[in-house]
Amino acid sequence: MMSFNNPKHIGIFLGVLYGISARILLDIEFLKDYVNLVSVSFVFFVPFVIGFIRIHFELRVNSDLTYRKMITVAWQPIFIFLLVTIFTLLEGSICVVMTLPAFMFFASLGGLAAGLLNKFIKNRQKGTLLSVTLLPFFLLPLEVNFLHSSKTYQVENSIIIQASPEVVWSQLANVNAIDESELSFSLTHLIGVPRPIEASMNANGVGAVRTSKWAKGVEFKEVITDWVPNHRMAYDFDIDPDAIPDDALDKHVKLGGEYFSPIKGEYLITKDYEGNTLLHLKTTLLDNTNFGIYSRVWGEIIFQDFHLSLLKLMKLRSETLLKNNEFSASL
Repeated sequence: MMSFNNPKHIGIFLGVLYGISARILLDIEFLKDYVNLVSVSFVFFVPFVIGFIRIHFELRVNSDLTYRKMITVAWQPIFIFLLVTIFTLLEGSICVVMTLPAFMFFASLGGLAAGLLNKFIKNRQKGTLLSVTLLPFFLLPLEVNFLHSSKTYQVENSIIIQASPEVVWSQLANVNAIDESELSFSLTHLIGVPRPIEASMNANGVGAVRTSKWAKGVEFKEVITDWVPNHRMAYDFDIDPDAIPDDALDKHVKLGGEYFSPIKGEYLITKDYEGNTLLHLKTTLLDNTNFGIYSRVWGEIIFQDFHLSLLKLMKLRSETLLKNNEFSASL
């Protein structure tokens, strides 16, 4: 049971309170010119402060705390804080999973910093704690107004399919209703990304529109920019973020949103040196966050996982079609 006479419990409580307060404050609309929730200041420095607070109070009753303990004990308020954001609907599962590694790492750094400062600056602990807690709020206006990072990168995967290019091509443009059993285990679906349901074309060739539908009411369009039958289908994404239900994707990772979105895609059919049919899927992504390599890694993980799920579906359907002799060249 938590006791506010116990410095350990005080450290946990204040760490959680600090995190929740920062989360609410940084998402206030009229402060948007000065603060931003999707920022280095929040994702990296707020957990640093939370870890610092936890260990700062722990050291009052346990001055012999090891560095290993400083690293792991600092996670306690982080876990509670993230659980609170889920239960109060401040965050969805996707954002929590994506931020958890960063939160744990920087909370540990904060815990170590508190331990080192306690060792070398014993007489100025109160002033140090106040300075550390204010750090993210001093950095935020600078980041929002002067640090703007926008980059694009490509994610590409391929799969061998035991079927001719003609058979594979027949499965790409129009994708009939997808049964859940046709999709293999996927990390993206596990953390809350809706699964694909179907895709349909309004015509063939450049300028045609392919409409993709996912679970939870997610729907977006892909405008065909290159069309070479049995070889290549390229497209630009046309996504209206306002048309995507709020409960389908976390608002900070919503497709077509201000932070993160796919902008181009391509299916390419080739042959390998042994004559096997290869199906490639490539997506060009836009990343408007300041997280650098951290957001790049998550973009790679999520889209590679999603790509492989779709490629395995195309492999299953193409090989089944050929096996059952159901393919017609007229397709």
